Amino acid sequence: MRALVLLSRLIVGSLFIVSGLIKANDPLGFSYKLEEYFAESALNLPFLEPYALTLAVLACLAEVVLGFAVLFGGRLRLAAVALFVLTVFFGWLTLYTATCDPQATYTVVVNGVTEERSVTCVTDCGCFGDAMKGSIGRSLTPWESFYKDAILFVFILPILAYAFRRKETAWNSRIDDLILLPGGLLLVAVWSWIFTWWGPVWFTLAGFLGYAVIKRGMQGVRAEWITAAWVSLITLAFTGWCYTHLPVRDYRPYAVGKSILQQMQEAKPPVNKVFLSYRNTATGEVKEYDTSGPYPWDDPAYELVENSNRVVEVEPGIQSQVQDFRLTDRDDYDLTADVLNEPSPILLVTAYNLRKTDTGNMAAIARLAQEAQAAGWYVYGITTNSWEEVEEFRHAHQLPFEFVRCDEKVIKTMVRANPGVMVLQNGGVKGIWHGNHAPTLTEAQAVLSR
Repeated sequence: MRALVLLSRLIVGSLFIVSGLIKANDPLGFSYKLEEYFAESALNLPFLEPYALTLAVLACLAEVVLGFAVLFGGRLRLAAVALFVLTVFFGWLTLYTATCDPQATYTVVVNGVTEERSVTCVTDCGCFGDAMKGSIGRSLTPWESFYKDAILFVFILPILAYAFRRKETAWNSRIDDLILLPGGLLLVAVWSWIFTWWGPVWFTLAGFLGYAVIKRGMQGVRAEWITAAWVSLITLAFTGWCYTHLPVRDYRPYAVGKSILQQMQEAKPPVNKVFLSYRNTATGEVKEYDTSGPYPWDDPAYELVENSNRVVEVEPGIQSQVQDFRLTDRDDYDLTADVLNEPSPILLVTAYNLRKTDTGNMAAIARLAQEAQAAGWYVYGITTNSWEEVEEFRHAHQLPFEFVRCDEKVIKTMVRANPGVMVLQNGGVKGIWHGNHAPTLTEAQAVLSR
């Protein structure tokens, strides 16, 4: 039983630390995922949408602190119960995601008139942010996420049983520390290797160092809460840095060094075969035909059987993560190919919603844009707002460049900031900056050699 408990603590603790840090690395991205769930067409909790970022930060904090608590042993009963509740909740959420029917509808009343609207199914639970796509090439399916939570639940049960059999305020014994700390760090390293990011290893070492110092200097309940405060402090500091700057580890398809053009060119549509059934009008015999070969579509001796269309996927194809990247101007002209094939540098100023844009740094961005244009660069703003709102915003901030429109989700994915700055050349991403830290032209020119 002891071996099972130790193994469970190693697996659960390390996984929650890494899972929380991956979300903390991209708090805005996680908040966008929560907004999808809170939408009226999903869980119908729109009143929570304004608090999505706060809830995202709290969820990251909870996962990291509970992960360390399982490894340290302090307040293990409280930690085990919290993990049990969290895992049950996430299990329900992933099950909801997996069983969502995209053909379903819901009813709303608008101005006294009943309307039927389509349900929105969240296809990616966001359990590991974009880390799965950016490391192994795809995210977990909703059912895979549910099975992951079910397995995790099994490992939490021994911890829960053990926690209620021991003293609530007991620290790890020296032997437990010798097993759990190196073992936990090793498993964190394994997860970090899978997700191609060693940040969690260094973060875990910082957490362990604080634990060792506090445990050596004091005992009792006070020491346990001070340890929790230490882990909370470094977690919030890391999350705050990523929010006010950009993700430390960028898993997105628009990360620096990625080629949007190449990703589009590598995409391939699936190869399908279509089968139709025809009935011989003389004999009544029904036979299915492959439409890629000869079939009696114009033979008067045969008639098509209604609703007999059957499509079989022969090759799955390759889906591009940038397939929705499409830029259109006010005349609805598609600029995408022009932008991605342009050998000259292109400066993109992203602002997915001008009404929510932080305008404190627009003067610096306007100055950068003016200098870039003088140096022969192309400059575009990218937004989703109406052209009337765009003109009002441009004149209010004296922006010397035209705006184009793009899908809101794409803009949010391009730069985790509102506003943000991106430099493209030949379809490749050369540099990305948070609006809080807009570069000078010299800094922007320096990235062109990448």
